[in-house]
Amino acid sequence: MALATRRPRRASERSRPSARRRARRTAAKGRRQKWSQHVTRTSNALDLEANVFKLRSATAVAASRKRSALRSRRRKASSYQSALSMLNFYINRAGKGLHPSRRRVLERAKGELRKAFGREPGARRPRR
Repeated sequence: MALATRRPRRASERSRPSARRRARRTAAKGRRQKWSQHVTRTSNALDLEANVFKLRSATAVAASRKRSALRSRRRKASSYQSALSMLNFYINRAGKGLHPSRRRVLERAKGELRKAFGREPGARRPRR
């Protein structure tokens, strides 16, 4: 009895995933893209004002972050720490997609936030 041999697959047949696998991959990709939006909405860092990161002035962004941090009941840490961490979170999640002018405004907003909370830049408070 002769064994049946399989014909070798073409390169195009080998590299193409099935329709089910493609659908699963695109569904997972859609979920991944909304991860930071989900964190922004549900995070216990603090409640955000609408479109706060689109403001053009670093002072306005810092003032908004401070207002939100002081008013929020959903924060775990101090108001300063929560405000700064949410600002850092937004900058880090935007990554390379953040326009350089927006990045400059948001980085300046960190300094403005330090001033608004009366913190010296670079000065470390002693631990308890």
